[in-house]
Amino acid sequence: MNTETNAPADDGPHPLPLAAPGTPQLTIRAIVTGMLLGGIMSLSNLYIALRTGWSFGVTITAGILAFAFFTALTSVGLVKRHFGVLENNAMQSVASAAGYMTGGGTVAAIPALMMITGEPMPWYIMLPWVMAIALLGVVVAIPMKRQMINHEKLRFPSGIAAAETLKSLHASASEGLDKAKALFAGATIGGLIAFMRDATFKWLPFKWPDHVPLPGLTIGGLPAEKFTMGVDCGALMIGAGAIMGFRVAWSQLLGAILCWGFAAPWAFSQGIITDTKYKAMVGWTVWGGSSLLLTSGLLAFFLQWRTVARAFQSLSAGFGNDQRTAAEAAEDAVEVPMKWFLYGVAILGPVVIGLQWLFFGIAPWLGTIAVLMSFFIAVVASRATGETDTTPTGALGKLTQLTFGLLDRGNVTTNLMTANAGAGVSIHAADLLTDLKSGWLLGANPRQQFFAQFFGVTAGALFVVPAYRILVPDASAIGTDRFPAPGAQTWKNVAEMLTGGLDSLHPTARWAMLIGGLVGITLVLLERALPRFKKFIPSAMGLGLAFTFHGWMAISMFIGATAALILEKTSPKTAERYIVPVSSGLIAGESLIGILLAVMIILGLMPQA
Repeated sequence: MNTETNAPADDGPHPLPLAAPGTPQLTIRAIVTGMLLGGIMSLSNLYIALRTGWSFGVTITAGILAFAFFTALTSVGLVKRHFGVLENNAMQSVASAAGYMTGGGTVAAIPALMMITGEPMPWYIMLPWVMAIALLGVVVAIPMKRQMINHEKLRFPSGIAAAETLKSLHASASEGLDKAKALFAGATIGGLIAFMRDATFKWLPFKWPDHVPLPGLTIGGLPAEKFTMGVDCGALMIGAGAIMGFRVAWSQLLGAILCWGFAAPWAFSQGIITDTKYKAMVGWTVWGGSSLLLTSGLLAFFLQWRTVARAFQSLSAGFGNDQRTAAEAAEDAVEVPMKWFLYGVAILGPVVIGLQWLFFGIAPWLGTIAVLMSFFIAVVASRATGETDTTPTGALGKLTQLTFGLLDRGNVTTNLMTANAGAGVSIHAADLLTDLKSGWLLGANPRQQFFAQFFGVTAGALFVVPAYRILVPDASAIGTDRFPAPGAQTWKNVAEMLTGGLDSLHPTARWAMLIGGLVGITLVLLERALPRFKKFIPSAMGLGLAFTFHGWMAISMFIGATAALILEKTSPKTAERYIVPVSSGLIAGESLIGILLAVMIILGLMPQA
């Protein structure tokens, strides 16, 4: 979503009064519903991120599902009190916090560390670690809220979209139910495909293929399928492509053609890659893609220096201003007090520092620097989210990796887990501010949304950590056909480069890094110089990621994006109403059934493949 804009400054506070006192918001049923929906959808995000490197917001999907659920219960008399818009908003705050628990490292830093060390991370380490990072992120958002949302009125476009969705749902019951039906239809299709593909029961009439080859196509005298070129037959990739948009999807397709149609076959013909198995090929291709992602992300971040400057100006303004007006004093009665920020940081900061030392052997002085950096990274990431709807955790995480690559040379664990802390804190701070934007537009109570995030973090951790241990029992599960884990591949390669140096790489991998880095820089500069032609310039993110996962995934995501584009052009209203619900359903259905089948194998309810 390209929504970069500088909202006009406004020194006026929240347009009080808020919702009438006593209006139900963070009720028990909103908490329970949000924890369940957010927890379930966090599993979907975990699954798709391990497969594609992408994750998607769950807020709007959770709002649609909760609305449909309580509308149905009310219509049959099982629920007496209407599920109101502010109650749904509070539920969304819980659900979004849970859904973003994959930002605590379970799809990037943690699997990257597992690949390097070969050791799985026990649940009793992972659970407190991801929770501590997330809770610190929630607390860190406190001083930014009044300045960025109340006074500057930054857009936070996803927050606006969530608020508008709730307004339309609760104004038109038929629209809400239509979207819910579309979501369930998509989930049914996705779930059936996953079951027919992954289930191993002998009584199944046929097995749905994982992918199909491109008929008659050969590369270097070998079937194109050997180089992962085909069509993924799952519904998940179709849904992901429809949501991510056409530009990113065609950029991924271009990257797949360059990587798997030319670069990998050439390397195989030269003996640089000795096997056409995916894991062997991606060990070489990933270097060019990682370099492209690194240089493009860092350059785009540094070119936003005005955003960085405004972020810290906002921070100082949020702490200052002792001369309070009457309206601002009224704000104090409902806003999260600044002292909660101080108490939270005083408690959670040492906890994160202590966990880094206890679990990962990171010296306390390095852990302290990591926590301080995470605060400043969160300020910048939240500002970027407010202005552009993009949270640059990837680039900021790499910046932390580069920093600690200098401070603690050769220590890959320090490199990964300090960056993990910064990225996790920033994504949860940005998520809370996005939710608070929705609440600000609807007249919700900010304190109740703040508490809602704590329930969501707890639920997300309790869902994500066991699911991760089921899907990734050991390091061998990462970098496979099932879980390419593109994000983890990139984090791993940056850590290895900073630890072992460039001399440890094959000469062609070093050339690939140079070329990828220059391409990343070029694409960012082209976007900046030719904004009117941005849609014709490849997305650096899409192009780079294509070098880290299978070609057939990129092809299927392109198919989904093309179908969505055609619908948007031919029937805009239908597209606006149904693309997100149906696509979200396809993703959720396939990923949840995939996790369920993995659990059934562990419990002995289904035979091992």
